[in-house]
Amino acid sequence: MKKNIIKIFNTDLALPIIFTILVWVKSLIAYLLDFSLGITDPLQIILLIINPLPLAFLIFLLPLFFKKNWVQETFMFLLLVAESALILFNVIYYREFTDFMTVNTILGYSKVSEGLSASSINLVKPHDIFYVIDLLIILGILLRKLFKHQPFRSLNTSNSPQKSINKKSLLALISCSMVGFFAVLSLSEIDRPQLLLRTFDRNYIVKYLGLDAFTFYDGFKTVQNKNVNVNKIPKNLNTVISYNKKNYIAPNVKYYGKAKGKNVFIIHLESFQQFLLNYELNGQEVTPFLNSLIKDKNVISFDNFFHEVGGGKTSDAETMLETGTFGLSQGSFFSSIAQNNTIQAAPAILAQNGNYTSAVFHGDSAGFWNRNNVYKNLGYDYFFYSDYYYQTPTSKVGMGTKDKLLFGESIKYLEHLPQPFYAKFITVTNHTPFTLDEAVDNFPLADTNDQVVNHYFRTAHYLDSSFEEFFNYLKNTGLLKKSIIVIYGDHFGISNDRNKKLAPLLNKSPEEWTKYDNAMLQRVPFIIYDQGIKGGVNHTFGGEIDVLPTLLHLLGVDTKNFVQLGQDLLSPKHQQVVAFRNHNFVTPKYTFYDGKYYDTITGELLEPDETQKKELQSIQKQVNDKLNASDLINNSNLLRYYTPPEFKPVNPKNYHYTNQYSRLLDQEAKDRFTNKSLFIDNSMNSTISEFQTTEPELINNPNELTVPPKTIKNQKIKK
Repeated sequence: MKKNIIKIFNTDLALPIIFTILVWVKSLIAYLLDFSLGITDPLQIILLIINPLPLAFLIFLLPLFFKKNWVQETFMFLLLVAESALILFNVIYYREFTDFMTVNTILGYSKVSEGLSASSINLVKPHDIFYVIDLLIILGILLRKLFKHQPFRSLNTSNSPQKSINKKSLLALISCSMVGFFAVLSLSEIDRPQLLLRTFDRNYIVKYLGLDAFTFYDGFKTVQNKNVNVNKIPKNLNTVISYNKKNYIAPNVKYYGKAKGKNVFIIHLESFQQFLLNYELNGQEVTPFLNSLIKDKNVISFDNFFHEVGGGKTSDAETMLETGTFGLSQGSFFSSIAQNNTIQAAPAILAQNGNYTSAVFHGDSAGFWNRNNVYKNLGYDYFFYSDYYYQTPTSKVGMGTKDKLLFGESIKYLEHLPQPFYAKFITVTNHTPFTLDEAVDNFPLADTNDQVVNHYFRTAHYLDSSFEEFFNYLKNTGLLKKSIIVIYGDHFGISNDRNKKLAPLLNKSPEEWTKYDNAMLQRVPFIIYDQGIKGGVNHTFGGEIDVLPTLLHLLGVDTKNFVQLGQDLLSPKHQQVVAFRNHNFVTPKYTFYDGKYYDTITGELLEPDETQKKELQSIQKQVNDKLNASDLINNSNLLRYYTPPEFKPVNPKNYHYTNQYSRLLDQEAKDRFTNKSLFIDNSMNSTISEFQTTEPELINNPNELTVPPKTIKNQKIKK
């Protein structure tokens, strides 16, 4: 036995075996410590243990086709680095998204990675060293061997030469690896029939087949989606148009056109969950301003409104609110394919149905989520990003410019926008890891053993105070009565793996916490302020996909001919089926979340009878049809084949985000008699003095409110 092992390690197979074992060990560490794969029976345990081996061994056999030793060794080491990186990056990604990195996510990583360092570092754990320490050791050995002109793979201590494996044996080993993989797949099919056909949950593929298999399969599906057969386009288009007609519901006549011609403010509350409203920590309100606002007679607030984002998170929320379609099932629509798609989005629709000027105000880099390219396809006239805000040692927290600075410093641009305008403010301070100095906001921290949970309430309080200052400015300048304000939380702040730490603060027992509780925490605020509507709390179940038709109907825009997958939340015919991106759902009666059915009212776990099963199957079909329609639209770029009557497709070449301040002033002068700006309405006087703040940086440096930073002069955005 010992001699046979020595013989093996005196051949080319030494490194493939060792590297396969290393990847296998790392995979098991990830399975046990980082991924929540829901193992429920002995077969799944066996599959989990063996599934990394076949493909890993096959991968490390491939370099043996090269003849030169140093090429084989270098290639094998690079493959080990790639395998280790795949595991580590998926581990970090999973901690944030409870999902695995898709090919679209990997390809779009450079467009997402800017500004992520703070939250990524927070996701790193001590045991992550085991994912990389072997690479450092092997690199050292490899370099030492190279300097001594010795083959790295030579592990024998005898004087006998290293034996090369012949190609016939190599092909036989590769065949054995493939047989091993298909054996794993066959066993998986016993436990989970049609595993690769029903890919609603990527956890299943990793659990049964491993991370390598998931990545290869996802790559295949990605290529398949991009290489859409042109002959199928008309059929797919007809499918979508047919679905859109059936899905459309007429607006509520009481609300239709109530805000026609008004300015639109979209206030994006980063990582803001519904439970924060009216919540008190240590006797103090976390969001005192929003608590008072939702009681205003001019406000409709929805208390059963859910985020519906996938792996694209914030960009998915923007996709839904702007386009009426979902994010992708894999990765981010913004980061992967949106810039090449034909899109019918809110800025363009309002520009052509009301002569609106549009702008985004956001204190992060222009390229984050690929916004500098995608916003052109959406039809945004202006995009004021981080270069338009002062960058000082104290101006930025986490993902970008602090919220009070964002609102305050944006006024010098906002007041020159021709009216009516469509203006979106994307806040960032309330973003994981929720770090904010006590000197900036002294709201108390929660007392749990999770620092992310503890700090969440302080940054939420700061966001609430920031928006209050901006709201008061709108009131002081008279903009409030001429505007409709849409306020929404984009996605969860506390991820599901931290919810049990949060539970005691919500008067829940961590031991009794269920997946139903996770589902209910996907609620986010949705608030509409308009002095022309009758306010109150609306209990309709809905989600982010429903915002666009709701807003357009309030503005008096007929959406019947636009392809939008949501439904007007104010319509009495709204169907109240909330579709999550992973095909889970919530209705007023049933909740389906992570493989379990619950009674939405009581939270009781259900064992559906035959009648309930039929009802649930019908709901699931609705959800699947909606998501499938969205995927057809975006993955196949179907809207290039369909243009609604009286709508002109957006040409992104007509938009650019350079020299915007001077361009804005030129447009203001050009439109001064037709689309007057607030500045012109105010007799050519600035309104900045109407903005009152407690932010020390703005108090001590008032020029930051009035004068644009030098960085915007002659600036250019890299494509």
